[in-house]
Amino acid sequence: MSFKETPSQTVGPFFAILLDWHGGPYAAPEDAPDGCWLSGTVYDGAGEPVPDALVEVWQPAFNGFARCLGGADGGYRLWIRRPGPNTDGQAPHVALSVFARGLIDRVVTRVYFPEDADAHAADPVLNAVSDHAGTLVAAKAEDGYRFDIHLQGPHETVFFSI
Repeated sequence: MSFKETPSQTVGPFFAILLDWHGGPYAAPEDAPDGCWLSGTVYDGAGEPVPDALVEVWQPAFNGFARCLGGADGGYRLWIRRPGPNTDGQAPHVALSVFARGLIDRVVTRVYFPEDADAHAADPVLNAVSDHAGTLVAAKAEDGYRFDIHLQGPHETVFFSI
């Protein structure tokens, strides 16, 4: 018996495979002095919450990584360290990946912080997407920052090819 290749498929109901991450939603120790929550909602092209998106954050400056499965309301929460200044001319930021139904591959974006507006002006990435740079800046929240992710539509978040 010979088997033929099967066609590629979008992320589906088998998403629990390898979902568990030993650190869960914590990219930094809970007692990190610069630790804060990064939370938001993942929306589809119609503006509806995506109930089972997977959001990952990574912070190369200190090897921080965390993974969070979104809730029924599309919400996610990740504990991060607020990034400090970069020496490469880029404004402080963290990187996010989103996996969701309907996506063939993950989408990758960045989150910048409102306190760093002066550094935003010189950031080469924000300058490259200047008309949509606002989709990459989180809003200050009571317990950290809010960053909503729009996969498509009029408020679509800027995503990067990597």
